Amino acid sequence: MTSDDHSTAGIDVRDVPETDIDQALDLSYLAFHLKPSDATRKYHHDLLRACVRIGAYDGGRLVGLVAAHRLSLTVPGGQLPCVAVDFVNVAPTHRRRGALTSMMDGLWRRCADEGRPIACLWASESAIYGRFGFGIATEAYHVEVDSSRPLALRVAPDGRPLRLVDPADAPALLAPCYDAGLPHRAGRFTRDEQWWRQQVLDLEGTASNADQHGFGALRVVVLGAPGEQPGGYALYRTRGPGDGRPGTVSVEELEAESAPATAALWAYLAAIDLTSTVRGPRPADDPLLYLAADRDQVRVTSQEPCLWARLVDVRAALTARSWASPVDLVVDLTDAVLPANEGRFRLTAGPDGATWEPSTDAPDIVLDVRELAACYLGGTPLRRFVQAGLATERTPGAVRRLDAALETAWLPFTGENY
Repeated sequence: MTSDDHSTAGIDVRDVPETDIDQALDLSYLAFHLKPSDATRKYHHDLLRACVRIGAYDGGRLVGLVAAHRLSLTVPGGQLPCVAVDFVNVAPTHRRRGALTSMMDGLWRRCADEGRPIACLWASESAIYGRFGFGIATEAYHVEVDSSRPLALRVAPDGRPLRLVDPADAPALLAPCYDAGLPHRAGRFTRDEQWWRQQVLDLEGTASNADQHGFGALRVVVLGAPGEQPGGYALYRTRGPGDGRPGTVSVEELEAESAPATAALWAYLAAIDLTSTVRGPRPADDPLLYLAADRDQVRVTSQEPCLWARLVDVRAALTARSWASPVDLVVDLTDAVLPANEGRFRLTAGPDGATWEPSTDAPDIVLDVRELAACYLGGTPLRRFVQAGLATERTPGAVRRLDAALETAWLPFTGENY
């Protein structure tokens, strides 16, 4: 970084100035095999300008990049500042020379400087990030609804009117509804108007590749009459039938304040003319899976990792989240990347808060920071890692108590891939 420049194997790692953003984009397009339009390049340029940018240089030429958005992530009981890692790449001529490790080291220092205890990312290659302490923190089901017949539901849909709105008007209309849902699920990002316009709604038409599969423009449907706060909304695209494939509704986001509101939105999506399939990523505990009167009509077609998380400052992260029940135990934590996190600590937590302090007592649980990150948002119980041999319970019942304390009412979910 500016004050922590260092080199490894002839490669200098330092901040990437704005004057090198075009060079950074060229490198990224090379690594990801992209040929963007001029408008998309400008969009990426604007994104990078607002990011943390750490580069690896060889003789003054950029050969590696790690960028990160400064965002806030919902965690159980609140929000924490985080870095959302993006544009990670190393030139094919400079792989396996320590460039990525050195750039990630620079990112950890930046997190410490800015007080951001969590890093997160979407992994293009999942084999890479475990060694940096990232664990899979949220997962998604891909749901498919057979809409060739009316969607049978066990709950009567909310009777308020449904209406289509112009996406350009959506940020102001939808933001209160989205924000109201943030406390209920961890793993989601807070949004300002620019994030809504560029990342969520793609109002400039530069970020989305949806039309490459024949899908049309983004549509926005809201539940509720004009002038009243929406009870929910859905963002979706459609593709008519053709070439032997069914007409399809692709759901990009759906938020609802209640089960009847959820039912109303899904019933609408399943009734769109000239379509016979509705699909999209949803939380593993999505109400639709329970509202459906016929589960043969609503199928889970796949399950996949979404957001990976890294606890950069374990103490800050653990003491910032809420806890479902009291727990008092000693954890022996390993962290090969950030030694400040490593050691034996007593976790004392409950509805009134938590402490994480060094301890010399015998450990109740032994685990790595990667597994702790995967459990942190409440998505995966620690017992799964114990069963897999990736964590160890030294005191019988300790894992059960910690799982109970980490539990959340709703599973974490990350619907947007920034």
